[in-house]
Amino acid sequence: MIIRRVVSLEEYQECVQVQEEIWGPGFRELVPVAILLVAQKLGGICAAAFAPDGRMLGFVFGLTGIKDGELAHWSDLLAVRSDARGAHIGERLKHYQRALCIASGLPTMYWTFDPLVARNAHLNLMRLGATASEYVVNMYGNNTGSPLHGAVDTDRWVARWELAATTTPPSPAAPHRDGVYVVRPSPTDGTPIEEAHPNATVVRVAVPVDLESLGVLQRTAWRNATRRAFMDHLGAGFDVIGFHRAHEGEPPFYELIAPAGFSHSSSTSS
Repeated sequence: MIIRRVVSLEEYQECVQVQEEIWGPGFRELVPVAILLVAQKLGGICAAAFAPDGRMLGFVFGLTGIKDGELAHWSDLLAVRSDARGAHIGERLKHYQRALCIASGLPTMYWTFDPLVARNAHLNLMRLGATASEYVVNMYGNNTGSPLHGAVDTDRWVARWELAATTTPPSPAAPHRDGVYVVRPSPTDGTPIEEAHPNATVVRVAVPVDLESLGVLQRTAWRNATRRAFMDHLGAGFDVIGFHRAHEGEPPFYELIAPAGFSHSSSTSS
């Protein structure tokens, strides 16, 4: 497999084709050839992974600009064809993108991901070592035209990746023993259950094992429950310190910790 910048018009066109395969031809946020090409000419990145026969397996696209007064790179798209998944191609594309940004003197990369997609949370927070820096409610609207999104609000984490940090994140620590679930799946039907733990300083917000297998009503229920938990605890000063995959009967969950000197009297229960 070869990873390199996209160079030809035919390759840019294949990037569009990959988008249509993954998000659907009616996806309103699809990035056209002209933007992919022009962005790369102005400091952006459009790079792809190619099989030995030249077929594009996936690509990554991002823009470079100013955020909070400093140069930064915003990674807008990361797409891997369904038959090429499971080989860490997305992770390798991300590291290639990182290397190009560092070579250009960029200190930080940002991108968004759905808080309810467990595999993406694990990749972004635990394997790449990014942080969940901001929670945005319905960032792209609830009518993107993609069957992947359906009619569910597109809440997103904004991931922040400090590019000068080590390329190998530290081994994930075991979850805190005193952590309590403020959102967890029902043992009967898997719908989310919300629990109030106003005194807790370490909380767990569970997410579905496989979001794509759920119907719209269940997705919406999970979106609303986790949104309330994240917004309440972030508003009280909690930080996301990790993500843990499903293991030994436990669901996948985010772990959040209270700030020093936390007082439950100032916290809104979830």
